[in-house]
Amino acid sequence: MARANIKLIDAIRKAAKKIEDGSNYQWGHMGGCNCGHLAQELTQFSKREIHEYAMRKSGDWTEQVNDFCGITEMPMDEIISSMMESGLERNDMIELERLKNHEVRKVLGEKGIQLRHNVKEDVVLYMKAWADLLEEELLDKVKLPQVEKSELQEA
Repeated sequence: MARANIKLIDAIRKAAKKIEDGSNYQWGHMGGCNCGHLAQELTQFSKREIHEYAMRKSGDWTEQVNDFCGITEMPMDEIISSMMESGLERNDMIELERLKNHEVRKVLGEKGIQLRHNVKEDVVLYMKAWADLLEEELLDKVKLPQVEKSELQEA
């Protein structure tokens, strides 16, 4: 799964919120689909630009991520590279596009079984659960110093 970090968690939550609040969601549009909305939050590119750059190559997000080459100067590869620099792995983008991450779906229980990848309410639910999972992972890594009881009483 993705490398948990504040920037990524915030971007996932912002993308979910925008979709939930009525941002133009179109699963068949490379800039307005599940990955497209997250790409907008993680990069400086707009929905239109992402779609335009994606159309320079063939395939949907899954195919473009699978064909990703980090050394080309193709705009779509730059978008994918930027997303990966934010903590995503290739598989995260593929799973997001189809809402297929088993850990995320498991957290959602019964709702996770019924998810449809192209229904905005399901995408929002999935993204929020994913952000929560990443946040938990990040918080588990935070180690606070041990404070002795006597130190607390002195303060």
